[in-house]
Amino acid sequence: MQLSVREVAELLKVSEKKIYGWIKGGLLRANRVNHQYRLHRSDLLEWMTSRDVDLPVEVFADSRQNGAPATTLADALRAGGIFYGLQGDDKAAVLRAIVSALALPENSDCESLSQVLLAREALGSTGVGEGIAIPHVRRPILLNVSSPAISLCFLDRPVDFGAFDGKPVFAIFLLISPTVRMHLHLLSRLSFALHDSGLRAAIERRAAAGEILAEFQRVEGAIGEQQDATPRGDA
Repeated sequence: MQLSVREVAELLKVSEKKIYGWIKGGLLRANRVNHQYRLHRSDLLEWMTSRDVDLPVEVFADSRQNGAPATTLADALRAGGIFYGLQGDDKAAVLRAIVSALALPENSDCESLSQVLLAREALGSTGVGEGIAIPHVRRPILLNVSSPAISLCFLDRPVDFGAFDGKPVFAIFLLISPTVRMHLHLLSRLSFALHDSGLRAAIERRAAAGEILAEFQRVEGAIGEQQDATPRGDA
């Protein structure tokens, strides 16, 4: 889904002038369509997470209005798996190791997927700060799967990802989804969840899988409470 500058300004509660300034300064990616800027929701979510901008509950409005998908972050993590001790001396080696570890459909081209992820990194780091990265192409990774999956991979040694805060990456989330809508639904929730200090602490100490899943369930409970407390307005 693409958003106008006005919609982004309203979402972030800042002026349109500030949004234009971020775009022209190269801080925020945007496409120019018919002489107007359009921002893809996944790009915006990535930017908000990397700059530690609080995500307003309105980010989830689209999924709520249209019937939020049943898959939760914890469900997606169970499907994708939590991996420990993945090895690689650089970004390319790490991404290949992650793709090799995933339970992908039999006809998936692992090398091509690795190359797509590397090509995305060439456009700008997907490191979101504090040692965490969410590598994904500018448009979602859509594969022939029946349900979405999020894989959390802890590296054996931190690797330089060119993150904006200069910190090497030790934890990587990779999203795979059957639909664009589901991808955006999970990316928005993951971006929100990573602002939670308790969840961040569990990730930083490479906690056991059960503890990390419990933290995600707790944070998603908070998302649900915020949505319930937010007026829905006119239908």
